[in-house]
Amino acid sequence: MRRTLPKLAALSVLTAGAVVLSSGTASAADTEVPEPDTFTSMFTVMATPDMVVGMNNQPAPGQPGATGTFDYRINSDEEIICYDLTLRGVTGEYQSPARTATHIHEAQPGMSGPPRIAFPNPDGDGETRTSSGCLQGPFTTGVMADGQDSGTGFSLREIEENPAAFFGDTHTAEYSAGAVRGQLTRVPMGGVETGAGATASAGDQAGPALAVGGGLLAAVAAGLAVLRRRGARS
Repeated sequence: MRRTLPKLAALSVLTAGAVVLSSGTASAADTEVPEPDTFTSMFTVMATPDMVVGMNNQPAPGQPGATGTFDYRINSDEEIICYDLTLRGVTGEYQSPARTATHIHEAQPGMSGPPRIAFPNPDGDGETRTSSGCLQGPFTTGVMADGQDSGTGFSLREIEENPAAFFGDTHTAEYSAGAVRGQLTRVPMGGVETGAGATASAGDQAGPALAVGGGLLAAVAAGLAVLRRRGARS
């Protein structure tokens, strides 16, 4: 059942359509749009350096001590994904073959896979970098495979059908395989209205969620707090 979430402050709509970026920039990846009135699903990621793997599907640990909290809200009817991305302890320049260095990839835990969405890189001074907004598909990444962009044909419904098959990450020049990475975990839609959103749905990355424990609960609570704060200002 679809539930209505608080509407965030509207973002300016870019008139240029899909915006082409050079690798490592912090600008928007596709079409920036205002926050929709409703969402069909919500997801969170606890990204850590120990989850990073290389192209050979072998462990390739990221930046020691770094973490990422990536919160996603999806309206698959309108092909819109809203994001609140926070990196802590990630240093150095972003770098990626894609046009940004912060992505959702399609791959199971412990496996590498192609990027499907490229997000604006989190920005900021000191230990914390952040990025937030909403993007509307069709999505492109700037990575070509078999003659077409790796985002070609991708639909947000694919995430809703199997979130555990997708992960969020960010790449830097020093940690090219990824500074941090984490699989998507579903957040119950009722959490925004009832405060019960700090428990992952059964079947969506149950193992990793239990392993993270309090870290996952803190991430979900932080994401919901962002929604409430923004909803109060809209």
